Amino acid sequence: MLIALLAVAACGSTATPAADPSPTLPPTEGVFDYQLGVASDHLSDGTPIDLVVRDAAADPLEGAYSVCYVNGFQTQPGSDWSSRPEAMLRDTSGEPVRDPDWPDEIVLDPTTDTARTSILEVITPIIEGCADDGFDAVEIDNLDTWTRFDAISRDGAFALAEAYLSAAHDHGLAIAQKNAAEAARTAHDDLGFDFAVVEECGAYSECAAYTDIYGPHVLQIEYPDSLVDAGLSFEAVCADPTRAPLTILRDRDLLGQDDAAYVYDAC
Repeated sequence: MLIALLAVAACGSTATPAADPSPTLPPTEGVFDYQLGVASDHLSDGTPIDLVVRDAAADPLEGAYSVCYVNGFQTQPGSDWSSRPEAMLRDTSGEPVRDPDWPDEIVLDPTTDTARTSILEVITPIIEGCADDGFDAVEIDNLDTWTRFDAISRDGAFALAEAYLSAAHDHGLAIAQKNAAEAARTAHDDLGFDFAVVEECGAYSECAAYTDIYGPHVLQIEYPDSLVDAGLSFEAVCADPTRAPLTILRDRDLLGQDDAAYVYDAC
């Protein structure tokens, strides 16, 4: 009997610890702001912010659910990737391809294992830094590069996304799919993204592509110029039953509250 009890005790002392709990998802009500530009702890009328997205170089907002923006499929403006030529998408002349809408950003090409390894050596420490700084989640931007640049492999892009998911979850962070409506089902069901951050789904009539899959865990940002082009008012977006519970209108440059061109509204 004594031997048996000792054996049980020994087994108990070496048991594998329980897995960490799932990361906390963002709230689905409260005050939301998208602050990749100038950060503020409250709205212009003094209302406290409950949920915010900020750049990885910024600090999380104390007392709020804070999402860390990471550009995972293109380079950040001002960053130097010259020592990683294998990671960059190149045109027929061998020059790095720049995003035509954001010419300060070079498009990354995760098609090969070698390229993905090189990219992860840069981006994984940024994700880890978001966790160390106290963010609750990360938003990985430009998942949709494989839809905009034919040379990029869809499978390679998704493999890189899976690596980002692992890095985020390993550090206790939730992780958001950013845009790419056509990939939402795969991103959620197969890759394992926890929630979505989407721009202009109201302007492009594609909000249901996200809310049908992620339910209320979608953060929606609209921009005035896109709504004008679509012939829509922000009030019409707010009246759309497929919109996200937290939907805001921001100026496209995400300016500070003291700038005359600053725009903020919320449903």
